[in-house]
Amino acid sequence: MTAGYAELLRTRHAARLLTGTLVGRLPSATGHIAIVLFTRSEGGSYTLAGALAAVYGLAMALGQPLLGRAVDLRGQPRVMLPAAVVSALGMAAFAFVGIGSLPLAYAAVTVAGLFTPPLEGGLRALWPGVLKREDRVHAAYAMDAVAQEVMFTVGPLLVTLIVSLWSAAGALLVINLIGVAGALSVVVSEPSRAWRSAPREAHWLGALRSSGLLALLGSFFFVGLALGSITVAGVAYADDQGRESVYGWLMAALGLGALLGGALYGVRQWTGAPERRLRILVGLLALGYVPLVFTPSVVPMCVLAGVAGVFLAPSLACAFIVVDRHAPRGTVTEAFSWLVTTFGVGAAVGTAAAGPAIEGGSTAWGFAVAAVGGFAALLVLLATVKVLGASGRSTGVTGSSESDRKGAVEPGFSAGHQA
Repeated sequence: MTAGYAELLRTRHAARLLTGTLVGRLPSATGHIAIVLFTRSEGGSYTLAGALAAVYGLAMALGQPLLGRAVDLRGQPRVMLPAAVVSALGMAAFAFVGIGSLPLAYAAVTVAGLFTPPLEGGLRALWPGVLKREDRVHAAYAMDAVAQEVMFTVGPLLVTLIVSLWSAAGALLVINLIGVAGALSVVVSEPSRAWRSAPREAHWLGALRSSGLLALLGSFFFVGLALGSITVAGVAYADDQGRESVYGWLMAALGLGALLGGALYGVRQWTGAPERRLRILVGLLALGYVPLVFTPSVVPMCVLAGVAGVFLAPSLACAFIVVDRHAPRGTVTEAFSWLVTTFGVGAAVGTAAAGPAIEGGSTAWGFAVAAVGGFAALLVLLATVKVLGASGRSTGVTGSSESDRKGAVEPGFSAGHQA
C-alpha cells in the first residue's frame, strides 16, 4: 500500500527537506506574477509585463539544466546556495531599476532567472536516499506535487498581500529573501551535504539522450504554455473586474484545485504503466481549461479555475515517475531540471503570447491560449505512444541511491538511473 503522507513526513529529514525546498522555490513559483504586477504598477503595458516575465522564465529554463548538471557533478551545497544569492540580487536590482531603463530591467530579470537554484530537481534526487523504498518515493512525488500547490495557492496571495500593504517592488524583495532562506535550510541538511550523483556516462547531451524523456518534455512545454498564459490572462480579468485582489483569488483557486486533485491522487496505489495514465490526466487537464474562456463573474470564475486545476498536480506527480523511468543513469537532477526547464520555456511563451492576444482581442483570448496549450500537450503524448512505451518498459541499469553509497535503497529501484 502507498505510504501515507503523514508517515512520509515522520521520516527523518523528510519534512525539513520538503519545507525548505518549497520555501526556497517561492521566487521561481511567484516571480513571474511579481514581475507582471510590478511592471503594471510602474505603468508598463501587458505586452511589456509579459515580455519581462517571459525573459525571466526563459533565463530560468536555460539555467535549470545547467545548474542541475553542475549539482550532479559537484554536489548540492556548492551550487544551490550561491545560485540562490545571485538570483535574489538580480531580482533586487530589477526592483530598484524599474522599467525606466529597459536594457537594465531585462538584464536584471535575466540574472534572476538564470541563477534560480534547481531545488525541485534536487529534492527528487534526495528522496530515494531518505525514504529507501520505491513505493514511498512514488508517494513522495505525489506529496511533492500537492505541497507545491499549497505554495501556488498561498504564493499569489502572499504577493498580492505584500503589494497591497507595501508595494510591488517590496514583493519582489521579500519573496527572494525568503527563497534564499529556504535554499540555505536545504543545503545545510545532512542528506543534501552527503548526496553524490551516481556514475554517469560522459555524453554532451546528458539526460537528453533519452528519447522517452524528450517526448515527455515536449508535452510539458505546452502544459507550461497553458499555465503561463493564465498568469497574464488572470491579471487582465482582474482589471476587467476593477479589483486587483481578484487576481490573487483566481490564482489561489487554481492552486487549491490542484492541491485537492493531488491529495486524492496520492492516497491510492496506482497500477499499470504511468505513461498511459499520464495521457488520461493531461487530457482531463486540457478539458478543464476550456470553460475559462467564457470569463463569467468572479465567483463562478474562481470555481471554474479550481476545477481547471484539479488535474494539474496528478499530471505532475505522474510525470515525475515517468522522468524516473526514462532518465539515464547519473543524470537524475539534470533530468528533473529539464522538466522544470520545458515548463519554464512553455510558460514564457504563454506569457508572451497572452499579452498580444488580450490586447488584440479580449481577456477570453488569453484563456483560449491556455486551452490550446492543454490540447497540444495531449497531442504530443498521443503522437509519442510508442517512444514512451518502449523506453518505459526497458529495465535499464539499476543502481543504489545517489545519497547512500552503501545501497540503502532496496535492490531493483532505479532511483532515476534507468537508461
